[in-house]
Amino acid sequence: MVEIDIEQENKAIAREYKKLLRISYQTLSDDDKKLIRKAFDVAVDAHKDQRRKSGEAYIFHPIAVAKIVASEIGLGATSIAAALMHDVVEDTDITVEDIEKMFNPKIAKIVEGLTKIAQVKTDNEISMQAENFRKMLLTLNDDVRVILIKIADRLHNMQTMESMVDYKQAKIASETLYIYAPLAHRLGLYNIKNQLEDLGLKYTEPNVYNDIVSKIKETKEQQDEYIKSISDVLKESLDAEGVEYTIKGRPKSIFSIRKKMLAQGVTFDEVYDKFALRIIYKAEPNEEKFFAWKIYSIVTDHYRPSPSRLRDWISSPKSTGYEALHITVMGPKGRWVEIQVRSERMDEIAEKGYAAHYKYKQGGNEEHGLDTWLNLLKEALENASTNAVDFVEDFKLNLYSKEIYVFTPKGEIKSLPKGATSLDFAFSIHSEIGIKTRGTRVNGKLVPLNHVLNSGDQIEIITSPNQKPTMHWLDYVTTSRAKTKIKNVLNENTKKTAEDGKELLTRKLRHLKITLNETSVNELVNFFKLKTSLDLFYRVGIGAIDNQQLKDYAAQKSNTFMNFFKNKMKRTHNSSPEVINKPEISNNYDMLVFGKEQDKLDYKLATCCNPIPGDDVFGFVTINEGIKVHKKDCPNAISLQSNYAYRIIQAKWIDSSQQEFKAILNITGMDTLGLTNELTKVISNNMHVNIQSISLSGDAGIFNGQVVVIVQNNTILKKLIDNIKKIDGIDKVTRINKN
Repeated sequence: MVEIDIEQENKAIAREYKKLLRISYQTLSDDDKKLIRKAFDVAVDAHKDQRRKSGEAYIFHPIAVAKIVASEIGLGATSIAAALMHDVVEDTDITVEDIEKMFNPKIAKIVEGLTKIAQVKTDNEISMQAENFRKMLLTLNDDVRVILIKIADRLHNMQTMESMVDYKQAKIASETLYIYAPLAHRLGLYNIKNQLEDLGLKYTEPNVYNDIVSKIKETKEQQDEYIKSISDVLKESLDAEGVEYTIKGRPKSIFSIRKKMLAQGVTFDEVYDKFALRIIYKAEPNEEKFFAWKIYSIVTDHYRPSPSRLRDWISSPKSTGYEALHITVMGPKGRWVEIQVRSERMDEIAEKGYAAHYKYKQGGNEEHGLDTWLNLLKEALENASTNAVDFVEDFKLNLYSKEIYVFTPKGEIKSLPKGATSLDFAFSIHSEIGIKTRGTRVNGKLVPLNHVLNSGDQIEIITSPNQKPTMHWLDYVTTSRAKTKIKNVLNENTKKTAEDGKELLTRKLRHLKITLNETSVNELVNFFKLKTSLDLFYRVGIGAIDNQQLKDYAAQKSNTFMNFFKNKMKRTHNSSPEVINKPEISNNYDMLVFGKEQDKLDYKLATCCNPIPGDDVFGFVTINEGIKVHKKDCPNAISLQSNYAYRIIQAKWIDSSQQEFKAILNITGMDTLGLTNELTKVISNNMHVNIQSISLSGDAGIFNGQVVVIVQNNTILKKLIDNIKKIDGIDKVTRINKN
């Protein structure tokens, strides 16, 4: 029986391999096919005894990754071969050197970049996953294909996660949302980004995901009908004008619907632009722009556009290379619809990102957006800070950011992330200009260094040779390039001051008959409650630690021996800590249990999301503050689960009869007579709800209110929200996290 299974499996492997060659986006020469065949044989042999969790032969995974690389990302033979062998070095006896001998240095380098770090310090401060991201990002300096294959690898892992245990699914999905989806977005791989985000949501918030999926299915027929009614109107006019085109209806991704529901505090039914129409037209390169605006004219003849939501990425493409015209129009039944207009070439770039851009770039001399982006990153990567998590956070800042387009005094256009300041602009011109920036003018007017720029601004930088960055500058900038450079300059200044401080401290201690050595340095660091010797020397260098404080240290040092004995005496008289406040602990902490054993542990509720009983929560083991409990949809949850998965513990509420919690509700509606009275009556009539504070205001017929209520759990709160929503005139009731 097993023999037949193996035979069937081998046939399936051969079928997948043939499909891989057939679906390749690039045209493969005979040499390319030989290279891919050789890589395939190496991978099959290397993984022959391995199986995935689902039970299937492991080789199906590398083939699937290679298929994504070949068709969805559109890379060539070198990348396909590297994708087939991406797990060979990590999982088998084959080394990078062996691959270099069998193939070439290029493929060996890519496979090496794809191999995870073997040994990482087990220090709690360092997240292994962040280290892996960092290693992966550093390979950008060598070859962007490493990142692209890594994204394909992650996509296939996300597509085949069913057989994994829950906590692993949540960890991998969090990492995906935290770094891989933003990376795919930044590399112009919009299809893959959407898939990664949707799958990420499926495993981090399965209930939310399934709820949206079922609602999309319910409304599919109506949506299709609605899109068809618009398409039919447009087709007639487009045909009459002789435009060659195709129209596709495209539903919004599940993740972006969820994002919109959260951001605007609306239900699924209230998200209006749940779908978009895409018009893809045929045109010669020199006529693309002309046709785009011709189609715009036809669309707006039939449907009124929203002027504030017109996006022209044809005149100014995104730095990922994305080009398109996005028009939001008022469709039938008073619903907003987004219409995307792209040529076939633009559509290919939007679907394939980097690879299509590369294909069209050959023979032309247009600036390659990705190259520009990579060059910007190199500076940040080369000056990478020592803490991998900070590094990944800084890097992420520039991933998802939307872009604005600004001008230099000479009229050159520059793109910056949305939210960038005038000081960011200075650093984007050149880091030396950034460091010497004394002031900035925007549109001829002097503005502060932290002035947030808008598209179309023209910025002039005023420099001074004596100017130096200060710590405040880190708050004035958002781009990681500027942050890294400012930190470097500040660190150099700190080191120099610390060197002077060390000499000064040696002299001062000599007067007090104390030698500066490792022991006395450690004692001083503890005495002044500092973290490192560098902090100590720097503070002495700037005069923050004066002679009197050093005398206090010397006096305390001579008393240490006596203190040691005193403490010892105290400790022996104390009862065991386990006996202390036992009833108090059980009373305060019987509501949350942790881990599979449902242990009762000491914890604190995180202030970033203020969980209350009934919320889905998890525990996070902090370095200094014990266990902090966060809501699963806390803004920081994805980052924590991704970077510090090993410090996450499961948590759930078991009893909520003992304690009360604060929840803040925002209420908006139409200001009608007696509304305030009705509102307070409804809240008071709800059992187990107390009002702590209430602030209401009316402005030109609009009612705004914020009510702070004390409740025992989430069920009571939900019931209260439902009752408030029923009041005539109330529009929205949302719970907010922040105090």
